Amino acid sequence: MKRDHRPYWLKRLYTLGQKYYTQRYIRPQLDEMGHGGVYMKPWHIELFGGPIRIGAHPTIIATSDRKLRLTVWSDRPDAKGITIGDYCLICPGVRILAASEITIKKNCMIASGAYITDSDWHGIYDRSLPIGITKPVILDENVWVGDSAIICKGVHIGKNSIIGAGAVVASNIPENSIAVGNPARVIKTLDPEATIRTRGQWLAEPGKRAREFDIIDRDQLKGNSMVGWMRALLFPRKGD
Repeated sequence: MKRDHRPYWLKRLYTLGQKYYTQRYIRPQLDEMGHGGVYMKPWHIELFGGPIRIGAHPTIIATSDRKLRLTVWSDRPDAKGITIGDYCLICPGVRILAASEITIKKNCMIASGAYITDSDWHGIYDRSLPIGITKPVILDENVWVGDSAIICKGVHIGKNSIIGAGAVVASNIPENSIAVGNPARVIKTLDPEATIRTRGQWLAEPGKRAREFDIIDRDQLKGNSMVGWMRALLFPRKGD
């Protein structure tokens, strides 16, 4: 479908259904869950183990073909697990697997298919070991991880840095850097004089932002009907 044929009220009902599912089934599985935020298709979010914490006003997106998986599997009773800060964006297909500690600070953006882990998941010499070597992973504020990038154990990515699509990050990346490649290397430093606007600033007034999106939905879905939606589903025509 090129456009959404649902009537406005039906999309609104669907949005409320996502919120209900998030509160009813996702919240109880989390050790901490901040207020607000958007969880899109939360029935495709898979959580295992703990502790797992998600901050306030995140945007969490999952799809049927690219589920979002947050897993803590550890033999340590003091494992800190996964912490995702306020205003973060987590896209479809992201996998975050922790054996000790993965910390993603506020305003970070993790693109589709990215993989973040703090463990080898097997011993290098003794392959029967189920976890292997673990080292904490830290993404400082406002880090942007590109599509299908891999963040390996022990990595610390500095504030504002960007990891290119498909990069494999096996060593620390300083703040305000752009790193690409396998293994990832810094190829550019961000302009220190430039102003960086974060997701937290954009979402500073969540109520106002929600009203703006509602106005857009009303305009884009104006004139849609239940009959038209069913027709587009069952008997699509060119342009639908």
